[in-house]
Amino acid sequence: MSAGRLGELLGLRHPVIQGPFGGGLSTVALAAAVSEAGGLGSYGAHIMAPDAITEVVGKLRAATERPFAVNLWVPQEGERSSFRTAELTAHGERLRPYADELGLPLPPSHSDAAGTVEHPAFDDQADALLAAAPPVISFVMGVPPVRVIEEARRRGIVLIGTATTVDEAVALERAGVDVVVASGSDAGGHRGAFLRPVAESLVGTFSLVPQVTDAVSVPVVAAGGIADARGVAAALALGADAVQVGTGFLATEESGAPAVHKRALHSAEARSTVLTRLYSGRPARGIPNRFVREMAAHEGAVPAYPLQSLLMQPVRVAAATQGRPDLAALWAGQAAPLTRPALSARAYLATLTGTPPRSTAD
Repeated sequence: MSAGRLGELLGLRHPVIQGPFGGGLSTVALAAAVSEAGGLGSYGAHIMAPDAITEVVGKLRAATERPFAVNLWVPQEGERSSFRTAELTAHGERLRPYADELGLPLPPSHSDAAGTVEHPAFDDQADALLAAAPPVISFVMGVPPVRVIEEARRRGIVLIGTATTVDEAVALERAGVDVVVASGSDAGGHRGAFLRPVAESLVGTFSLVPQVTDAVSVPVVAAGGIADARGVAAALALGADAVQVGTGFLATEESGAPAVHKRALHSAEARSTVLTRLYSGRPARGIPNRFVREMAAHEGAVPAYPLQSLLMQPVRVAAATQGRPDLAALWAGQAAPLTRPALSARAYLATLTGTPPRSTAD
């Protein structure tokens, strides 16, 4: 299976990008395994401090000589990175029953001496990533700033932008990105709509991809609802140059997803997914559980990202550690039932491309 234009741009053997995961779900082992096998491995860095980003790029370089990508979220209008503890406390009260159940102090418990809670600032993250100069930087949630695009071009870094609509794809191409990911509403995890509200940007992958390929001239990557070789073939037939697979790689041995999350991907419950703001403050697709159902009435009341994400971080971590699928964040796309349990990333990539795994020496 030819890697086409993306192969020419990045030296890939296979037209497959591993979707980047945030919140500790990405691992160096996963990204490196995919890249070594001929795809493009990715690492989600949107919650990482600048020093940690520098460190992870170094680890990725040590783990693979092939291209890899590091992903950041473009901040949306009105979002802040610093909060007073009182702001978290005001919203944290609705989480008290779950905090008590998990044996946690009521969030927040992680403010600094000045009584503030910080989320890494995008500009600082971007500067660190540009200085580290990975082969590829990918973005979701918006168009990267002009200065970032210009500096990436100066350093020879390939830029990938993510679109949920045709208009977003056009905006990304005009801004100067090298590749556009057409991310359909089938995709798991966070929705990256930025020109219109998410509710007005829910276009299915196989409706979105041919429209985007008609609208832009840069390589297009299909994402969302692709978890096996049939989905890959369908996306390429619709004009995509490659595919991006998230949920399928989340289920592999090397991913950082906790066991409770991986089990959920292969359960009957994975046949149903829902968009929810409850875990992070931004809409994301996952498997509905007790927490999502009980808190559904608060969807409009929870604060925006990253405040809600900071509030929920202790709950997410404790639920995963304690093996609690009823409270854990179970991100999943609509093709989750097609994923393959207990496969290595290299073996899973082979199922997507219909090719036998090659040795790392190839």
